[in-house]
Amino acid sequence: MSMRDRLAAKLTAAFEPSTLIVEDESHRHAGHAGSRPGGETHFNVQMVSAAFIGKSRVERHRMVHAVLEAELRDSVHALALKLETPSA
Repeated sequence: MSMRDRLAAKLTAAFEPSTLIVEDESHRHAGHAGSRPGGETHFNVQMVSAAFIGKSRVERHRMVHAVLEAELRDSVHALALKLETPSA
C-alpha cells in the first residue's frame, strides 16, 4: 500500500470525511531536507469533516497529527493541511 493510500485510509477511518484529497507532493521537494529517493515524504491533505465542527484550526491539526503519529514519526517529512467543516 502506498503512503498516500495509507494516509487516506487512516484519515477516512478516523474522520469519516465528506471530502478527502491526499496529494503526494514529494516530487516538488526533490533535493530538499527530508526528501528520499522514491518520494512519499511530502503530502498535502484537504479534508472536510463534521468531526472538526467547534474545533479551532490548531485543534484540527492536532487531531490529524494524532491519527498519523506513526507516519509522521517514521516516514512523512512534511504534511500541509487544509481542514474544514461541511458547509451549511
